[in-house]
Amino acid sequence: MDVPRVMFRALQITNREIMKLNLIFVAWIFFILVGLENLDGGTIYYYCDENGVFHFTDLPSSDLYRPFIIFRDKKFEQTKIDEMIKVYSKRYGLDYDLVRAVVQVESAYKPEVESKAGAQGLMQIMPQTQEELGLKYPFDPASNIEAGVRYLRSLIDRFGDVRLALAAYNAGPSKVEKYNGIPPYAETKRYVQKVLNIYAKFKRKR
Repeated sequence: MDVPRVMFRALQITNREIMKLNLIFVAWIFFILVGLENLDGGTIYYYCDENGVFHFTDLPSSDLYRPFIIFRDKKFEQTKIDEMIKVYSKRYGLDYDLVRAVVQVESAYKPEVESKAGAQGLMQIMPQTQEELGLKYPFDPASNIEAGVRYLRSLIDRFGDVRLALAAYNAGPSKVEKYNGIPPYAETKRYVQKVLNIYAKFKRKR
């Protein structure tokens, strides 16, 4: 029997039942219920609520969820990533199309990208910034997007201007403060303009 494809799937198991079952086995129960062929993402997330009930899903709807199993060789579909961008853009009050533009420029929607400088994941977050943001799973799409959107939100609040925030995202906040504006770096200038151009393109399509 074919399992219907849905965008959000969740499994709930009580704490008492968890004590009887290995969590890995629980994950396989989840796979069987939703159908392996219907999982268009490579991570299963979970959290335990105040009643001791464990919740599992492949599309986290809140920051209560944490990665449970990450399949790093599984290709994420762009539509799945866009759903995550919607969740976190709304949470932190950012324009969905702006975040999409940043992801497009930073990684071209490829979760496994790592730059020569060491920036990782969809929003290309540097290890030092990961530590500051508490990002433990840089190659997990949801974790990376949540941290990246939260960081971009903080930069917009800090500088009060999207252009300056994008420059800080690329070159670092200290550089924007040093030059009291977009740093005179060709790479940073190109980056800001590219993101804004793609952002405008996304907005026109709506």
